[in-house]
Amino acid sequence: MDNVRAFRIVSIAEAVSFLVLLLIAMPLKYLGDAPVGVQIMGPVHGVLFIGYVGLVFLVRDQLRWDLTRTALALGAAVLPVAPFLVEHFWARPAEPAAAAGRA
Repeated sequence: MDNVRAFRIVSIAEAVSFLVLLLIAMPLKYLGDAPVGVQIMGPVHGVLFIGYVGLVFLVRDQLRWDLTRTALALGAAVLPVAPFLVEHFWARPAEPAAAAGRA
C-alpha cells in the first residue's frame, strides 16, 4: 500500500475515532459513570493521531504540499472533522501534467 492511500485511510479512521471519543465515550464516562469507552477509545484514537501526524510528513512531498498546507493538515488533527476535509480535498495524488492536458 502506498503512503498516500495509507494516509487517506488513517485520516478517516482518526476522524471517526475522534468523533466516537468525543460524542459517545466521553458522555458515557461523565454522564453515565461508564469510563470503559474512554479506556478503549482513548488509546485507539491516540495511535491513529500519531499515525496521522507521521503520515502527514511522509506524504507531503508526494502530494506537493507547501509548508502552509502541511501546517494546516497537522492542525486538522486536533479538530474533530477536519481530517475528513484534508482527506477529501488535499489527499489526492497530483496528476502528471500530460494527463491533466488530455482531460
